[in-house]
Amino acid sequence: MARVAGAGWYNAVWRWHFYAGLLTMPFVLWLTVTGTIYLWKPQIEAMLEHRFETIEAVGPRESAGRQVEAALAVVPGGTLAKYQLPQTPHSAARILIRRSDAKTERVWVNPYTAEVMHHVRDDRRLMPMIADLHGKLGTGWTGWGSHVVEIAACWTVTMLLTGLYLWWPRGGRSLAGVLWPRIRGGGRRFWRDLHASVGIWVALLGLFLIATGLPWSAFWGAYFKEVRTITGTLDGPQDWASGSFRKAPAPDHAVHGHGGADAPPTIDLAQLERVRATVAPLGIAPPLLIVPPAAAGEPWRVSSEAADRTRRVDLSVDGSSGAIVSRRDFAQRHWIDRAVGTGIAAHEGALFGVVNQLLGTLTALGLATLSLSGFVLWWRRRPEGKLGAPPPVARPRYGPLLVAAICLLGLLMPLFGATLLLVLLIEATLLRHWPAARRWLGLRRAPA
Repeated sequence: MARVAGAGWYNAVWRWHFYAGLLTMPFVLWLTVTGTIYLWKPQIEAMLEHRFETIEAVGPRESAGRQVEAALAVVPGGTLAKYQLPQTPHSAARILIRRSDAKTERVWVNPYTAEVMHHVRDDRRLMPMIADLHGKLGTGWTGWGSHVVEIAACWTVTMLLTGLYLWWPRGGRSLAGVLWPRIRGGGRRFWRDLHASVGIWVALLGLFLIATGLPWSAFWGAYFKEVRTITGTLDGPQDWASGSFRKAPAPDHAVHGHGGADAPPTIDLAQLERVRATVAPLGIAPPLLIVPPAAAGEPWRVSSEAADRTRRVDLSVDGSSGAIVSRRDFAQRHWIDRAVGTGIAAHEGALFGVVNQLLGTLTALGLATLSLSGFVLWWRRRPEGKLGAPPPVARPRYGPLLVAAICLLGLLMPLFGATLLLVLLIEATLLRHWPAARRWLGLRRAPA
Protein backbone atom coordinates (compact mmCIF):
# COMPACT_ATOMS: atom_id res chain seq x y z
CA MET A 1 0.00 0.00 0.00
CA ALA A 2 1.31 3.44 -0.83
CA ARG A 3 2.40 5.79 1.95
CA VAL A 4 -0.56 8.17 1.49
CA ALA A 5 -3.01 5.27 1.38
CA GLY A 6 -1.42 3.84 4.51
CA ALA A 7 -1.76 7.19 6.28
CA GLY A 8 -5.42 7.34 5.23
CA TRP A 9 -6.08 3.89 6.63
CA TYR A 10 -4.34 4.68 9.90
CA ASN A 11 -6.26 7.92 10.26
CA ALA A 12 -9.60 6.24 9.52
CA VAL A 13 -8.96 3.48 12.06
CA TRP A 14 -7.83 6.05 14.63
CA ARG A 15 -11.06 8.00 14.19
CA TRP A 16 -13.23 4.90 14.61
CA HIS A 17 -11.19 4.00 17.69
CA PHE A 18 -11.74 7.48 19.11
CA TYR A 19 -15.50 7.54 18.61
CA ALA A 20 -15.98 3.96 19.83
CA GLY A 21 -13.80 4.61 22.89
CA LEU A 22 -15.64 7.78 23.83
CA LEU A 23 -19.01 6.04 23.46
CA THR A 24 -18.10 2.96 25.48
CA MET A 25 -15.89 4.52 28.17
CA PRO A 26 -18.58 5.03 30.87
CA PHE A 27 -20.08 1.60 30.20
CA VAL A 28 -16.70 -0.14 30.39
CA LEU A 29 -16.08 1.47 33.77
CA TRP A 30 -19.55 0.48 34.98
CA LEU A 31 -19.20 -3.11 33.79
CA THR A 32 -15.71 -3.55 35.23
CA VAL A 33 -16.80 -2.35 38.69
CA THR A 34 -20.01 -4.42 38.84
CA GLY A 35 -18.37 -7.39 37.13
CA THR A 36 -15.45 -7.43 39.56
CA ILE A 37 -17.84 -7.47 42.52
CA TYR A 38 -19.76 -10.37 40.98
CA LEU A 39 -16.55 -12.31 40.31
CA TRP A 40 -16.11 -12.65 44.06
CA LYS A 41 -19.69 -13.79 44.66
CA PRO A 42 -18.77 -17.02 46.54
CA GLN A 43 -16.61 -15.19 49.07
CA ILE A 44 -19.06 -12.30 49.48
CA GLU A 45 -22.08 -14.56 49.95
CA ALA A 46 -20.16 -16.77 52.36
CA MET A 47 -19.49 -13.68 54.47
CA LEU A 48 -23.04 -12.33 54.24
CA GLU A 49 -24.67 -15.71 54.95
CA HIS A 50 -22.23 -16.97 57.54
CA ARG A 51 -24.92 -17.47 60.19
CA PHE A 52 -26.84 -19.78 57.87
CA GLU A 53 -23.80 -22.08 57.60
CA THR A 54 -23.04 -22.45 61.31
CA ILE A 55 -26.20 -24.15 62.59
CA GLU A 56 -25.75 -26.51 65.51
CA ALA A 57 -26.65 -30.04 64.45
CA VAL A 58 -28.94 -31.11 67.29
CA GLY A 59 -31.16 -34.18 66.97
CA PRO A 60 -32.65 -35.61 63.77
CA ARG A 61 -33.57 -33.42 60.81
CA GLU A 62 -37.12 -32.40 60.15
CA SER A 63 -38.47 -33.72 56.86
CA ALA A 64 -38.06 -31.54 53.77
CA GLY A 65 -41.84 -31.29 53.57
CA ARG A 66 -42.03 -29.92 57.12
CA GLN A 67 -39.35 -27.35 56.28
CA VAL A 68 -41.35 -26.24 53.24
CA GLU A 69 -44.50 -25.89 55.34
CA ALA A 70 -42.62 -23.60 57.71
CA ALA A 71 -41.42 -21.48 54.77
CA LEU A 72 -44.93 -21.28 53.28
CA ALA A 73 -46.26 -20.07 56.62
CA VAL A 74 -44.28 -16.81 56.34
CA VAL A 75 -45.33 -16.18 52.70
CA PRO A 76 -49.16 -16.16 52.66
CA GLY A 77 -50.56 -17.35 49.35
CA GLY A 78 -47.15 -18.61 48.21
CA THR A 79 -46.31 -21.81 46.36
CA LEU A 80 -43.18 -23.92 46.41
CA ALA A 81 -40.81 -23.00 43.57
CA LYS A 82 -37.56 -24.75 44.57
CA TYR A 83 -36.05 -26.52 47.54
CA GLN A 84 -32.27 -26.20 47.91
CA LEU A 85 -30.57 -28.97 49.84
CA PRO A 86 -28.37 -27.90 52.77
CA GLN A 87 -24.77 -28.27 51.60
CA THR A 88 -23.35 -29.40 54.96
CA PRO A 89 -24.76 -30.74 58.26
CA HIS A 90 -24.47 -27.15 59.55
CA SER A 91 -26.22 -25.43 56.61
CA ALA A 92 -29.75 -24.02 56.51
CA ALA A 93 -32.17 -25.16 53.84
CA ARG A 94 -32.88 -22.47 51.25
CA ILE A 95 -36.48 -22.60 50.08
CA LEU A 96 -37.73 -20.47 47.20
CA ILE A 97 -41.41 -19.57 47.42
CA ARG A 98 -43.30 -18.05 44.51
CA ARG A 99 -45.42 -15.27 45.93
CA SER A 100 -48.91 -14.34 44.78
CA ASP A 101 -47.41 -11.35 42.89
CA ALA A 102 -45.12 -13.74 40.93
CA LYS A 103 -42.02 -12.52 42.78
CA THR A 104 -39.82 -15.09 44.54
CA GLU A 105 -39.16 -15.12 48.28
CA ARG A 106 -36.05 -16.84 49.62
CA VAL A 107 -36.56 -18.43 53.03
CA TRP A 108 -33.78 -19.85 55.21
CA VAL A 109 -35.02 -22.70 57.43
CA ASN A 110 -33.18 -24.54 60.22
CA PRO A 111 -33.41 -28.19 59.03
CA TYR A 112 -33.33 -29.54 62.61
CA THR A 113 -36.09 -27.39 64.09
CA ALA A 114 -37.99 -26.20 60.97
CA GLU A 115 -37.56 -22.67 62.34
CA VAL A 116 -37.54 -19.85 59.79
CA MET A 117 -34.28 -17.97 60.29
CA HIS A 118 -34.74 -15.23 57.68
CA HIS A 119 -36.62 -14.46 54.49
CA VAL A 120 -36.27 -11.79 51.80
CA ARG A 121 -37.36 -11.21 48.22
CA ASP A 122 -34.80 -13.07 46.18
CA ASP A 123 -34.01 -10.29 43.71
CA ARG A 124 -33.31 -7.89 46.58
CA ARG A 125 -30.27 -9.78 47.77
CA LEU A 126 -26.91 -8.18 47.03
CA MET A 127 -25.62 -10.52 44.33
CA PRO A 128 -28.83 -10.64 42.24
CA MET A 129 -28.91 -6.84 42.37
CA ILE A 130 -25.26 -6.64 41.26
CA ALA A 131 -26.01 -9.07 38.41
CA ASP A 132 -28.97 -6.93 37.33
CA LEU A 133 -26.89 -3.75 37.47
CA HIS A 134 -24.07 -5.42 35.54
CA GLY A 135 -26.07 -6.92 32.69
CA LYS A 136 -29.22 -4.81 32.56
CA LEU A 137 -28.40 -1.51 34.30
CA GLY A 138 -30.97 -2.37 36.97
CA THR A 139 -33.91 -2.48 34.54
CA GLY A 140 -34.56 -6.24 34.60
CA TRP A 141 -35.41 -8.44 31.61
CA THR A 142 -38.33 -6.26 30.54
CA GLY A 143 -36.26 -3.07 30.55
CA TRP A 144 -34.00 -1.42 28.02
CA GLY A 145 -30.79 -1.81 30.03
CA SER A 146 -29.70 -5.11 28.49
CA HIS A 147 -29.92 -3.64 24.98
CA VAL A 148 -27.83 -0.60 25.99
CA VAL A 149 -25.20 -2.83 27.60
CA GLU A 150 -25.13 -5.05 24.50
CA ILE A 151 -24.66 -2.07 22.17
CA ALA A 152 -21.83 -0.80 24.37
CA ALA A 153 -20.24 -4.27 24.41
CA CYS A 154 -20.40 -4.53 20.61
CA TRP A 155 -18.76 -1.13 20.16
CA THR A 156 -16.15 -2.11 22.73
CA VAL A 157 -15.23 -4.90 20.30
CA THR A 158 -14.65 -2.18 17.68
CA MET A 159 -12.58 -0.16 20.15
CA LEU A 160 -10.37 -3.14 21.04
CA LEU A 161 -9.87 -4.35 17.45
CA THR A 162 -9.01 -0.88 16.16
CA GLY A 163 -6.73 -0.35 19.15
CA LEU A 164 -4.82 -3.53 18.33
CA TYR A 165 -4.38 -2.31 14.75
CA LEU A 166 -3.15 1.11 15.85
CA TRP A 167 -0.59 0.02 18.41
CA TRP A 168 0.53 -3.36 17.16
CA PRO A 169 4.36 -3.30 16.78
CA ARG A 170 5.34 -2.76 13.16
CA GLY A 171 8.24 -1.51 11.08
CA GLY A 172 10.99 -2.34 13.58
CA ARG A 173 9.33 -0.22 16.24
CA SER A 174 10.71 -0.62 19.76
CA LEU A 175 8.64 -2.72 22.14
CA ALA A 176 9.04 -0.02 24.80
CA GLY A 177 5.80 1.93 24.84
CA VAL A 178 3.99 -1.04 23.31
CA LEU A 179 4.44 -3.93 25.72
CA TRP A 180 5.38 -1.74 28.69
CA PRO A 181 5.07 2.00 29.34
CA ARG A 182 8.05 4.32 29.32
CA ILE A 183 8.11 6.08 32.69
CA ARG A 184 10.32 8.94 31.56
CA GLY A 185 9.50 11.39 28.84
CA GLY A 186 6.66 13.52 30.15
CA GLY A 187 3.03 13.11 31.07
CA ARG A 188 1.58 12.70 27.59
CA ARG A 189 4.07 9.99 26.62
CA PHE A 190 3.39 8.12 29.88
CA TRP A 191 -0.39 8.18 29.41
CA ARG A 192 -0.08 7.24 25.75
CA ASP A 193 2.28 4.34 26.59
CA LEU A 194 0.08 3.19 29.47
CA HIS A 195 -2.96 3.21 27.18
CA ALA A 196 -1.15 1.31 24.42
CA SER A 197 0.63 -1.29 26.55
CA VAL A 198 -2.38 -2.12 28.72
CA GLY A 199 -4.48 -2.38 25.57
CA ILE A 200 -2.08 -4.84 23.96
CA TRP A 201 -2.13 -7.09 27.03
CA VAL A 202 -5.82 -6.91 27.84
CA ALA A 203 -7.49 -6.78 24.41
CA LEU A 204 -7.83 -10.53 23.80
CA LEU A 205 -9.06 -11.18 27.34
CA GLY A 206 -11.54 -8.31 26.96
CA LEU A 207 -12.83 -9.78 23.69
CA PHE A 208 -13.23 -13.13 25.45
CA LEU A 209 -15.26 -11.54 28.25
CA ILE A 210 -17.55 -9.85 25.73
CA ALA A 211 -18.01 -13.03 23.66
CA THR A 212 -18.86 -15.11 26.74
CA GLY A 213 -21.20 -12.43 28.11
CA LEU A 214 -23.35 -12.01 24.99
CA PRO A 215 -25.25 -15.35 25.24
CA TRP A 216 -27.28 -14.20 28.24
CA SER A 217 -28.05 -10.69 26.95
CA ALA A 218 -31.68 -10.05 26.06
CA PHE A 219 -31.34 -9.42 22.30
CA TRP A 220 -28.22 -11.35 21.29
CA GLY A 221 -29.25 -14.25 23.50
CA ALA A 222 -32.63 -14.37 21.77
CA TYR A 223 -30.91 -14.04 18.36
CA PHE A 224 -28.56 -16.90 19.21
CA LYS A 225 -31.43 -19.08 20.43
CA GLU A 226 -33.41 -18.36 17.25
CA VAL A 227 -30.44 -19.31 15.05
CA ARG A 228 -30.06 -22.55 17.01
CA THR A 229 -33.77 -23.29 16.63
CA ILE A 230 -33.65 -22.74 12.86
CA THR A 231 -30.49 -24.83 12.45
CA GLY A 232 -31.77 -27.63 14.70
CA THR A 233 -28.93 -27.26 17.22
CA LEU A 234 -31.14 -26.26 20.17
CA ASP A 235 -31.01 -29.33 22.38
CA GLY A 236 -33.49 -28.86 25.20
CA PRO A 237 -33.58 -25.93 27.62
CA GLN A 238 -30.46 -23.76 27.70
CA ASP A 239 -28.42 -23.66 30.89
CA TRP A 240 -28.38 -19.86 30.93
CA ALA A 241 -31.05 -17.17 30.90
CA SER A 242 -31.55 -15.15 27.72
CA GLY A 243 -34.22 -13.26 25.84
CA SER A 244 -36.49 -14.90 23.29
CA PHE A 245 -38.18 -13.86 20.05
CA ARG A 246 -40.89 -16.46 20.66
CA LYS A 247 -43.79 -16.19 23.06
CA ALA A 248 -42.80 -17.76 26.35
CA PRO A 249 -44.95 -20.64 27.61
CA ALA A 250 -47.02 -20.17 30.73
CA PRO A 251 -44.81 -20.54 33.82
CA ASP A 252 -44.75 -23.81 35.67
CA HIS A 253 -46.83 -23.86 38.82
CA ALA A 254 -45.78 -25.56 42.00
CA VAL A 255 -47.63 -26.79 45.01
CA HIS A 256 -48.46 -25.73 48.52
CA GLY A 257 -51.03 -28.35 49.36
CA HIS A 258 -54.20 -26.29 48.83
CA GLY A 259 -56.95 -26.98 46.31
CA GLY A 260 -59.29 -24.73 44.37
CA ALA A 261 -60.58 -24.23 40.86
CA ASP A 262 -57.50 -22.30 39.68
CA ALA A 263 -54.97 -23.83 42.07
CA PRO A 264 -52.03 -25.95 40.94
CA PRO A 265 -52.36 -29.70 41.39
CA THR A 266 -52.04 -30.89 44.95
CA ILE A 267 -48.94 -33.00 45.52
CA ASP A 268 -48.06 -34.77 48.72
CA LEU A 269 -45.01 -33.05 50.15
CA ALA A 270 -43.88 -36.45 51.41
CA GLN A 271 -42.67 -36.94 47.83
CA LEU A 272 -40.19 -34.11 48.34
CA GLU A 273 -38.59 -36.01 51.24
CA ARG A 274 -38.43 -39.12 49.06
CA VAL A 275 -36.71 -37.20 46.27
CA ARG A 276 -34.32 -35.56 48.76
CA ALA A 277 -33.35 -38.95 50.18
CA THR A 278 -32.59 -40.20 46.66
CA VAL A 279 -30.38 -37.36 45.46
CA ALA A 280 -28.62 -36.30 48.69
CA PRO A 281 -26.10 -39.20 48.69
CA LEU A 282 -25.18 -38.82 44.99
CA GLY A 283 -22.45 -36.23 45.61
CA ILE A 284 -23.69 -33.89 42.89
CA ALA A 285 -22.03 -30.45 42.86
CA PRO A 286 -24.02 -27.99 45.01
CA PRO A 287 -26.19 -26.04 45.15
CA LEU A 288 -28.70 -28.79 44.36
CA LEU A 289 -32.27 -27.65 43.77
CA ILE A 290 -35.43 -29.74 43.69
CA VAL A 291 -38.32 -28.41 41.59
CA PRO A 292 -41.85 -29.83 41.99
CA PRO A 293 -43.69 -31.19 38.95
CA ALA A 294 -45.95 -28.95 36.90
CA ALA A 295 -48.72 -31.55 36.89
CA ALA A 296 -49.72 -34.51 39.05
CA GLY A 297 -47.94 -37.69 38.07
CA GLU A 298 -44.95 -35.99 36.43
CA PRO A 299 -41.46 -36.49 37.90
CA TRP A 300 -39.69 -33.97 40.10
CA ARG A 301 -36.81 -32.10 38.48
CA VAL A 302 -33.47 -31.93 40.27
CA SER A 303 -30.65 -29.74 39.00
CA SER A 304 -27.21 -28.67 40.09
CA GLU A 305 -26.65 -24.93 39.82
CA ALA A 306 -22.92 -25.11 40.47
CA ALA A 307 -21.07 -21.94 39.48
CA ASP A 308 -18.69 -24.15 37.47
CA ARG A 309 -21.23 -25.18 34.87
CA THR A 310 -19.06 -28.06 33.66
CA ARG A 311 -20.04 -29.90 36.88
CA ARG A 312 -23.80 -29.48 36.50
CA VAL A 313 -26.19 -32.43 36.39
CA ASP A 314 -29.93 -32.61 35.68
CA LEU A 315 -32.15 -35.42 36.92
CA SER A 316 -35.80 -36.43 36.89
CA VAL A 317 -37.00 -38.37 39.93
CA ASP A 318 -40.28 -40.22 40.45
CA GLY A 319 -41.84 -38.73 43.57
CA SER A 320 -43.86 -41.85 44.35
CA SER A 321 -40.99 -44.30 44.39
CA GLY A 322 -37.89 -42.11 44.61
CA ALA A 323 -36.49 -43.80 41.50
CA ILE A 324 -34.31 -41.78 39.12
CA VAL A 325 -36.15 -41.53 35.80
CA SER A 326 -33.40 -39.80 33.83
CA ARG A 327 -30.01 -38.19 34.31
CA ARG A 328 -28.10 -35.82 32.06
CA ASP A 329 -24.54 -34.78 32.82
CA PHE A 330 -22.70 -31.83 31.29
CA ALA A 331 -20.79 -34.13 28.93
CA GLN A 332 -24.09 -35.28 27.40
CA ARG A 333 -25.17 -31.79 26.35
CA HIS A 334 -24.86 -30.46 22.81
CA TRP A 335 -21.34 -29.24 22.03
CA ILE A 336 -22.64 -25.66 21.67
CA ASP A 337 -24.11 -25.82 25.18
CA ARG A 338 -20.83 -27.20 26.49
CA ALA A 339 -18.81 -24.47 24.78
CA VAL A 340 -21.09 -21.66 25.97
CA GLY A 341 -21.37 -23.15 29.47
CA THR A 342 -17.59 -23.41 29.79
CA GLY A 343 -17.21 -19.83 28.56
CA ILE A 344 -19.81 -18.52 31.02
CA ALA A 345 -18.10 -20.35 33.89
CA ALA A 346 -14.80 -18.67 32.93
CA HIS A 347 -16.57 -15.31 32.55
CA GLU A 348 -17.97 -15.61 36.07
CA GLY A 349 -14.62 -16.69 37.53
CA ALA A 350 -15.81 -20.20 38.41
CA LEU A 351 -13.96 -22.44 35.96
CA PHE A 352 -10.64 -22.85 37.78
CA GLY A 353 -11.09 -21.36 41.21
CA VAL A 354 -9.38 -18.33 42.68
CA VAL A 355 -6.90 -18.12 39.79
CA ASN A 356 -9.87 -17.59 37.44
CA GLN A 357 -11.23 -14.88 39.75
CA LEU A 358 -7.84 -13.14 39.88
CA LEU A 359 -7.45 -13.28 36.10
CA GLY A 360 -10.94 -11.83 35.65
CA THR A 361 -10.19 -9.09 38.16
CA LEU A 362 -6.92 -8.19 36.41
CA THR A 363 -8.76 -8.08 33.07
CA ALA A 364 -11.40 -5.77 34.54
CA LEU A 365 -8.70 -3.53 36.02
CA GLY A 366 -6.94 -3.48 32.66
CA LEU A 367 -10.12 -2.45 30.82
CA ALA A 368 -10.78 0.25 33.42
CA THR A 369 -7.19 1.52 33.04
CA LEU A 370 -7.65 1.51 29.27
CA SER A 371 -10.77 3.68 29.55
CA LEU A 372 -9.35 6.07 32.16
CA SER A 373 -6.05 6.58 30.30
CA GLY A 374 -7.98 7.14 27.08
CA PHE A 375 -10.10 9.74 28.84
CA VAL A 376 -6.98 11.52 30.14
CA LEU A 377 -5.41 11.54 26.66
CA TRP A 378 -8.61 12.98 25.17
CA TRP A 379 -9.10 15.55 27.91
CA ARG A 380 -5.52 16.84 27.65
CA ARG A 381 -5.59 17.26 23.85
CA ARG A 382 -9.18 18.33 23.20
CA PRO A 383 -9.42 21.79 21.55
CA GLU A 384 -11.77 24.39 22.98
CA GLY A 385 -15.23 24.24 21.45
CA LYS A 386 -14.73 20.88 19.73
CA LEU A 387 -15.06 17.23 20.61
CA GLY A 388 -11.41 16.64 19.78
CA ALA A 389 -11.64 13.81 17.27
CA PRO A 390 -8.55 13.13 15.12
CA PRO A 391 -8.89 15.37 12.04
CA PRO A 392 -9.90 13.43 8.92
CA VAL A 393 -7.47 13.24 6.01
CA ALA A 394 -7.78 11.54 2.63
CA ARG A 395 -10.49 8.89 2.80
CA PRO A 396 -9.08 5.40 2.08
CA ARG A 397 -10.78 3.07 -0.38
CA TYR A 398 -12.81 0.37 1.33
CA GLY A 399 -12.03 -2.86 -0.47
CA PRO A 400 -14.38 -5.83 -0.71
CA LEU A 401 -12.53 -7.72 2.03
CA LEU A 402 -13.05 -4.93 4.58
CA VAL A 403 -16.70 -4.47 3.56
CA ALA A 404 -17.24 -8.21 3.96
CA ALA A 405 -15.60 -8.15 7.40
CA ILE A 406 -17.84 -5.28 8.54
CA CYS A 407 -20.94 -7.07 7.20
CA LEU A 408 -19.87 -10.24 9.02
CA LEU A 409 -19.51 -8.32 12.28
CA GLY A 410 -22.95 -6.84 11.66
CA LEU A 411 -24.41 -10.32 11.24
CA LEU A 412 -22.61 -11.69 14.29
CA MET A 413 -23.64 -8.67 16.38
CA PRO A 414 -26.93 -7.34 14.97
CA LEU A 415 -27.19 -4.38 17.35
CA PHE A 416 -23.71 -3.29 16.25
CA GLY A 417 -24.79 -3.49 12.60
CA ALA A 418 -28.02 -1.60 13.30
CA THR A 419 -26.32 1.20 15.24
CA LEU A 420 -23.54 1.45 12.63
CA LEU A 421 -26.14 1.94 9.88
CA LEU A 422 -27.91 4.51 12.06
CA VAL A 423 -24.66 6.46 12.57
CA LEU A 424 -23.89 6.40 8.84
CA LEU A 425 -27.47 7.48 8.04
CA ILE A 426 -27.32 10.40 10.47
CA GLU A 427 -23.95 11.49 9.07
CA ALA A 428 -25.23 11.31 5.49
CA THR A 429 -28.51 13.18 6.15
CA LEU A 430 -28.87 15.25 9.30
CA LEU A 431 -25.22 16.18 9.85
CA ARG A 432 -24.66 17.00 6.17
CA HIS A 433 -26.85 20.07 6.63
CA TRP A 434 -25.55 20.99 10.09
CA PRO A 435 -22.08 22.50 9.62
CA ALA A 436 -21.65 23.48 13.28
CA ALA A 437 -22.28 19.90 14.43
CA ARG A 438 -19.90 18.50 11.80
CA ARG A 439 -17.22 20.93 12.91
CA TRP A 440 -17.73 20.06 16.61
CA LEU A 441 -17.68 16.31 15.92
CA GLY A 442 -14.55 16.60 13.77
CA LEU A 443 -16.23 15.38 10.57
CA ARG A 444 -14.92 18.22 8.41
CA ARG A 445 -11.86 17.08 6.47
CA ALA A 446 -8.63 18.86 7.27
CA PRO A 447 -6.79 20.65 4.42
CA ALA A 448 -3.98 18.70 2.79
